[in-house]
Amino acid sequence: MDMIDRYLAAVSAQLPQDQREDIVAELRDLILSRFEAREEELGRPLADDEQEEILREIGHPLVVAARYRKGPDSLVGPELFPYWLFAVKAGLLLVLAVQAVGLFIHLVSGPADAGQAISQALHGFIGGGLTLVGLATAVAAGLERYNIRPRWMTHWRVKDRGSFGLSAPAAWGAAAAGKPQAKAVWTPKPAAAHWPGGDHLFSLLVTGVFVLWWVGVLQFPGLMNIELRGADAVVRGAPVWTALHGFILVYALGHMAVDLAGLARPTAVRLRGAGRAALAVAGLWLTWAIFEAGHWFTLQRGDETARIAGDGSMLNLDTLRALGDSGRELSGVADNLSIVAVWVLAMMAVGLVFQLLGGLWRLARG
Repeated sequence: MDMIDRYLAAVSAQLPQDQREDIVAELRDLILSRFEAREEELGRPLADDEQEEILREIGHPLVVAARYRKGPDSLVGPELFPYWLFAVKAGLLLVLAVQAVGLFIHLVSGPADAGQAISQALHGFIGGGLTLVGLATAVAAGLERYNIRPRWMTHWRVKDRGSFGLSAPAAWGAAAAGKPQAKAVWTPKPAAAHWPGGDHLFSLLVTGVFVLWWVGVLQFPGLMNIELRGADAVVRGAPVWTALHGFILVYALGHMAVDLAGLARPTAVRLRGAGRAALAVAGLWLTWAIFEAGHWFTLQRGDETARIAGDGSMLNLDTLRALGDSGRELSGVADNLSIVAVWVLAMMAVGLVFQLLGGLWRLARG
């Protein structure tokens, strides 16, 4: 079997049974005419690599066969893709919300292992998300394959399009606030813009929960316990938290004030920029004060204690690579948590620097 026969056999295997002979004959004539034209141009028979080059120009056997295949060339075509993307975005956000609520309830109820609860939530989101994407793709592929277009794709009304906001998290806050602008982001009008205040709602709620916990109104059983071999270890705060308790409370209330200003006056960009910049400066000072304290928590199990403490010398990759090598004894857990605490404080400082720059930019440019 020569090169042309091998090529045509590969193409033929991908073609419908009733069309193979006609298509293969057509391709054979095309290939032979290309070969003859090149041989006439060169004045000699073609070498194998030259024949290969012409066949590559014609196309890969799978691609060539696809040109003759009936039906769609993609699982989700350009007409169905916007619907598929909307369904995937809305579904993933719903799965994320369900897993987040479940994780929050699990943590509040005092799980035996918070890390395991977070891992289970992450596993549930990934598994649910992959299932959702696969199901949406299978449905879209079926619609594409048989050229089915449901009635809701061809007979729709603008006033029924409110559910489109499910794929835009910023619109949730607008809808909850009852603002007329909330409908604009869900309706395809060129002049519509989402309600900027919706971005501050989630931050306000989270900071509010933290403030209630910080002043002792809310209690999270099990939050200050770490499960170890044998008896659990109790986490006790270091003196730095008592010394900075009032400053941290004022800082959190300042965050809530900026978020409230964003809800009340979402167009006051410079005002919010000034507030964010001031909060970033205060946050950097607090982060530095906490870091300089060097001792943040104490683990206690019976008469045994271990300190969660650190300094700048732990901010290196070798220390980070050693994370988890200290074992599950009390001192080993404290060493691991010390590394985590140092790096978390460092990342917080970097984030606050970017917040400061962003606030200054908004203050200057509006």
